Order: sequence, then C-alpha cells, then structure tokens
Amino acid sequence: MADWDLSVTVEELGSEAPALSISVTSDLHIGGVILKLVEKTQIKRDWSDHALWWEQKQQWLLRTSWTLEKCEIHADASLVFMPQHKPLRLGLPNGATVRLQACFSGPVFRTLLGICRILSESGVDVAGCGILSVCLSVCLEINPLTPPPPRVSPVSQACLYNGMPAHFADSPQTEAVYRMLSVPQPAPAPELISKQYRAASVVDKAHINSRWLDSSRSLLQQGVQENGRLWLRFKYSTFYNLEPLYDAVRLAQLYEQARWAVLLEDVDCTEEEMMLFGALQYHISKRSLSEPQTVTSNAAMDDLETALLSLEVKLDGDSNTTLCSMKPTGFDLCRTSRPKRLTLKGYKQYWFKFQDTGISYFKSKEESVGEPIQQIHLKGCEVAPDVNVAGQKFLIRLLIPAPEGMTEVYLRCENEEQYAHWMAACRLASTGRSLADSSFQSEIQSIRSFLAMQKTHGNSSVPAADDAINPHSLVSPRYQKKYKAKQLTQRILEAYQNVAQLSWNDALLRFLQIWQALPDFGLSYVVVRFKGSRKDEVLGIAPNRLIRIDLGVGDVVRTWRYNNMRQWNVNWDIRQVAIEFDGNVNIAFSCVTADCKIVHEFIGGYIFMSTRTKEQGDALNQEYCAKYWV
Repeated sequence: MADWDLSVTVEELGSEAPALSISVTSDLHIGGVILKLVEKTQIKRDWSDHALWWEQKQQWLLRTSWTLEKCEIHADASLVFMPQHKPLRLGLPNGATVRLQACFSGPVFRTLLGICRILSESGVDVAGCGILSVCLSVCLEINPLTPPPPRVSPVSQACLYNGMPAHFADSPQTEAVYRMLSVPQPAPAPELISKQYRAASVVDKAHINSRWLDSSRSLLQQGVQENGRLWLRFKYSTFYNLEPLYDAVRLAQLYEQARWAVLLEDVDCTEEEMMLFGALQYHISKRSLSEPQTVTSNAAMDDLETALLSLEVKLDGDSNTTLCSMKPTGFDLCRTSRPKRLTLKGYKQYWFKFQDTGISYFKSKEESVGEPIQQIHLKGCEVAPDVNVAGQKFLIRLLIPAPEGMTEVYLRCENEEQYAHWMAACRLASTGRSLADSSFQSEIQSIRSFLAMQKTHGNSSVPAADDAINPHSLVSPRYQKKYKAKQLTQRILEAYQNVAQLSWNDALLRFLQIWQALPDFGLSYVVVRFKGSRKDEVLGIAPNRLIRIDLGVGDVVRTWRYNNMRQWNVNWDIRQVAIEFDGNVNIAFSCVTADCKIVHEFIGGYIFMSTRTKEQGDALNQEYCAKYWV
C-alpha cells in the first residue's frame, strides 16, 4: 500500500509544539503508530499509560491490534497522543475537594471503581456498581486541594494498619487525608447554608438529575478535561452491606450527603424530625471531638467476630418460637381511610384480623367469624410511617399493588404500643414474612426506640446550653426563620436527651435510619411525556418503584413496582423508554429534562442491587452488573 502522512499531537511536547508527522500505511496497526511516535519524539520515559485520542470522532483508539483502515482513519484525522490517567478534582459530600489521578479513557463505571478503591478501605464494593456517581457541576471548595494518596491495586478485603487502610498509613500527610474522609466535618455556618442552591420544585430537582454522567462513556468523551472539577455523590439510595467497622469513609460521606439533604430541604420532614436531626448532628459533632475515631482490628478479633455472627445466624435459623399470642396477631381495633384526591381523610373504625401476610377487616368482633368486608394482601406493598408523637398521631400508610397502579390505604392506631406492633407486622408482611419470623420482636423494639427518640421529657431538666452550639447550623432555613436561636437551642437540647447515650457510630447509623424513613427518601425526578399524552409529567424513580406525578398539582397518579416489571426497552433512535408490567400493563415515555440513558441506568441499577446478597460474596462481577444498564 502507498505511504501517506499522519499528523499526531503529542501532549508531552507542550501546547505550543507543532504536531508530529509520521509516514504510515493503511494496514499499519495502532500499536505500530504509537511505536513510530515514541521513536520520533526521542524522549526516554514510560509511555505505557499513553494512548491515541481521535479528536473529530471523540473516541479513544485503545485496540492496538486494529489497523488504520479498520479504524477508518485517513490523512485528515486529527489525533492526540496523551496519558490515559490525568489529575481530577472531586467535590465530596462533606464539601472537601480532593485531587487524584483518574482514568479518562475507560467508561465512567470503571473509573468510579478505581476512585472508590483509593477513597475507601472496602475495595471494589464501595463503588456499589455505580452507587457513587459523578455529576457535572461547580463545587464549593471548603478545604484546600489535598495531594492524592498512592495508587493501590484492587483488593477484595479490608487491610487495616493502625486503624486505617494500609495505603493511607504511609505518611502523616496521607493519614490527614484519611481523617478528612472518615470523620464528619463541623456543622456548616448558617450563611453557608443560605447560599447553597435549593430546589424549589420537583422540576428543579429533575434538572439536577439531568447532569449525571453516562456510566458507559469515558470522562473525556463527556467533556471533562484535565484538572476538571466534578461532584462525587451517592446516586442510588440502596446501601449494600454497610459495616461501620470497615466502612468508616462510606459511613461518614453518607452522613454528610444525608445532612445536606436535610439542611437544604431536599426531603420533607416534620418539625419533630428536624429537631431530632439537629440533636443528632450536635451529638455527632461532640463525639467527633471527644473520642478518637480509629478502627483497631486484628486477625483474632476478626475471627471472633465472624464466629459470633455465624452463631447469631444459626440461633436465628433454629428459632421456632411463634408469636401468635402477641398483637397484632388475631384481632384488634383500628381505623382505616382510603383517601381520594382533593378530599380530606375520613376514618372508619373496623375490627381487624392479621394473618400470615395479609389483613382482613370486619364491622365488629361478632361478625369476624364470617366473611370479611375486604382482605388486603400486603406482600409487595409500600409501608410508610406518618407519626407525630407529641400530637398522638400514629398512622401507617400502605400503598397496595393493583393492576391499574397502587391503592392508598391508611391505618390509624390508637397508641404507641399498637402502632409498634402493627407497623412491625406490616413491614414483615410487605417482604413476604409472617409474624412467626424471628425478626418480629427486634422490629418492634426498633420502632419503639424510634418513637422514644421523638418524645419530649416535659418538666425534666434540659442539659445546659453549650456555648459552642449554633442552632441555626443544625436546621434548615425554614426553621431558622421560624424560631429564634434561644428557642431552637431549647428544642434541640430536649431532643438531645434521647440520643445523648448513643456511641459515635450508632448516632451516624441512627441519622441515616431516620433519613431513610422519610417519605420522599431516595426519589429522583425526571420530567417526561408519556405516550399518548399532550402534557409533561414527572416520573419519580425510587429504589423499588416508579411513580407518575401530576406536574400541575403534585399528586401521585400511579405507581409501578420493579418486582412487577417484566421487561424494559429503550428505543435509542427516538429516545423512548418502554416498560412492560404484569397484568398486560404497558407504558412508554420520552424524557424532557434528561437523556433517556439516565432513566435506563437508574432502573437497571436498582434492579441489579436488589439481586445482591451476602451469599454471592463481596466481589463485584462487573460484567454481570454492567449488563443491566451500561
């Protein structure tokens, strides 16, 4: 074949240096082109991390065995010879900015895995198949840029040294980086909270979700340049296998993301819950200063912990204790409501019977020997609390699967004890477990503890106010305007009495638990247009369901669960998502505020993570994970 000249820019020669011209033939492979370039530069260095970037096509030429002809490269092609790993600045959930080497040539999915191996000690699983994802935006740089910790090879288990991952224990500088990652930051100043962007509507939240990066394309393909600044956030609201002993970084960063979600009112919460969040923040801040947050571990203790865990599982598995003598097994008196749009909730009193994974209700106890008015099967339903302890409001919100969507039912309990038993029973039934399950007692106790945390102590002594406490740093702007600092301090210290005995890790986990229990937790919004409709609507994407929301009034129109989904497809030509559910229910929509790839990744990511179990091991099967959405 005839020789022809190919022009290639070499980054190492500087931005002002002219492109190198090399003589090639169409049957020359990419590896041969790289060899000719290296020889012509006459620079002796390690070139193993370099690759060719095709500027016009916005793609990497990573298949070194392919010929120029197969790649369809001609003399007019503009190629750049550059490193695949470059510096990247990441804004973390705690507001700090770190600078590290990231892969610009591989898919974002794999780049994230590499980043998370560096940032945390739990290896590949910290990435959680894209739980941590990158969002293009401007990050407020609170701390100065820190140098990157040394690059490490993939590990399958945590390797701790002096209470931290071994690759962070090399120097005082890297140890300081680890402390910054694993210990929550002090409470932000009220001025900083007020300056942060707050989404005023679901449409604003939908526009934020449009900025997630495509996990199947590289950083450079999506316009991210060397030393670019991105946000690193937990994208999926499913936190797999969270172990405080080894997940100090993940736990701290999760807490920071949850705290900012509460302070910026990304999720709605009641006034009692806000004061409890404030008390937990105050407690965590005090604990962070008073007790060292180091993890000590050795082989003997790890073996002992494993043995105790195994014994606990065995004892739970051998337990045949039935709980049929405890409420709500048998009969109980409750009130129920089936609210309709634009109407108030009207409650009627019935005699309820809980059996297996369903409830039946009757007009009276005498009629309970006959046919019930209705039977409600709870397996697969949504169970959400609606509680105000001070106002003696104990509601259980049930979203029951139905062919046309979801049916909403409210159960109203008379007191805390009845609520704890019925809430525990409904949660178990929603997952297909009966009241004979060994976790029934622990579920009841967990609900009792949650209710106790929201109680006020009346005339009991309130702890003296700490001069360092700034209540406006612990609550959202809405309550900063509603109450004076002295009033907020009193309310927060009252709630603090219920959490003052918690350890540092327990306080972090409790904060996350209450955050996850909020009605709007984990919802990501996208403005869409359903097939056959003439108006835009909002699609809410939750960890276990899709929600159709009226854009005008904000009402939930219909809900579909993933476990009723048979298949979903994307028509990439017309950018339309089509989903088929059980019962011959089919929906199709096009995305208005985001690319349909974002919806595709959310659905695939949540379905994949719902299939993960501890029996499968902690190692991440990237090919199995990627087939769901990459």
